[in-house]
Amino acid sequence: MEKLYAVVLAAGKGTRMKSRKHKVLHPVCGKPIIDHIIDTLEAIGTADIVVIVGHDAEAVQSHLGNRVKFAPQDEQLGTAHAVMQAESFLSNKEGITLVLNGDHPLFTAETLSNLVQAHREGRSAATILTAELPDPSGYGRIIRWKDENVVGVVEHKDATPAEREITEVNTGTFCFDNRKLWKALSQVDNDNAQGEYYLPDVIRVLHADGEVIGARQMDDFEEAQGINNRVQLAQAEQTMRRRILEQLMMDGVTVVDPVSTFIEADVVVGADTVIEPGTYLRGNTRIGEGCVIGPQADLKDVEVGDEVTIRQSVIQESRVEDRVTVGPFAYIRPGSHLEEQSKVGCFVDLKKARLGKGSKIAHLAYVGDADVGEGVNVGCGALTVNYDGFNKHRTVIEDGAFIGCNVNLVAPVTIGKGAYVAAGSTVTDDVPAEALAIARERQTNKEDYMRTLTERLKKD
Repeated sequence: MEKLYAVVLAAGKGTRMKSRKHKVLHPVCGKPIIDHIIDTLEAIGTADIVVIVGHDAEAVQSHLGNRVKFAPQDEQLGTAHAVMQAESFLSNKEGITLVLNGDHPLFTAETLSNLVQAHREGRSAATILTAELPDPSGYGRIIRWKDENVVGVVEHKDATPAEREITEVNTGTFCFDNRKLWKALSQVDNDNAQGEYYLPDVIRVLHADGEVIGARQMDDFEEAQGINNRVQLAQAEQTMRRRILEQLMMDGVTVVDPVSTFIEADVVVGADTVIEPGTYLRGNTRIGEGCVIGPQADLKDVEVGDEVTIRQSVIQESRVEDRVTVGPFAYIRPGSHLEEQSKVGCFVDLKKARLGKGSKIAHLAYVGDADVGEGVNVGCGALTVNYDGFNKHRTVIEDGAFIGCNVNLVAPVTIGKGAYVAAGSTVTDDVPAEALAIARERQTNKEDYMRTLTERLKKD
């Protein structure tokens, strides 16, 4: 089978975005536009991908790295001119070249695979991905003979009134016989209203040479939605978010209210998990089976096991094992690890902390830079004092220890296995296993102090 290559056009300035960031680096469902395209091309087995860069090329190159090859277009003279910049990479290769725009993130692997398959089956020199639109204004029209064979594409600005009545449009995505593409590109001119070298003119050249031109009409035109401004960016976000949620629901996930649920493109959720309203799942988050996430949970780059409950909490770059309960209103910061059956309750803040199997921090506590063993109870208001103004230090709480309410553990410090720290203590030294630590001022009661003070104030 012929090899598949791709040219992605990403050299434009994207001025309508009104942004210092390159248009193709703006995210849709948590992933830059260009990444959606490259991921899809890789998924369909593309051998080489050439990205045409121009404006802010360094940012695009830095982001994509060695995933693709880059061809600079120093002067933007049209889409055909852009494709010409990839000649040194592809002109001597046998196979099929797919050309698409870098601001179309919604194409599915199925749609692009169908286009390539139609091209192969039709033995065409070129195959155009087309769509039927009730209002085709602004789009290039597909021109066919009476026998339905495609003879060319005419841009809206260059179309006659009769041609503008055509409702089949060019989506800007093409398959070409690679060798025939480069030969035809050399014959494209800029004799048009814009004075540019149009890629669709390659179709006219190939037709004039007697080549077969094919067309594959796509099922869902939303996939061809390009992004030129923030309104279209938001529309693409809505389309992709709906697609993600629908796929999850078809895979056995309950999404209680899709309108108020936001799940990014690379998130994985297991069957029988329930996603409550107001939940955000971001980055490379992985959720196991049978969980309840939300309402109002916000997770980014989190690994979650099975049968976990997370309510009204924020978790970042952490691991949560099976049957853990988090929240409401907990904040689990990067580098934390909650082992199975542990519990983190309301208004608890964890940072770079390991909470052992079955351990509990029920409420109103801060545990940072700490290793907490199994079966530990950390009381209300307890703190690990991990920062001395210059360096961070770790606290170790061994298995079965009990930390009373309003305890300060001044790191570095170790609380031994089965030890008990009395409420209100400020602990600065290690506590041996099975010991009771009491570190607080002895209580002093001054008899009649308040009555005497009140009388004195009255005299004054």
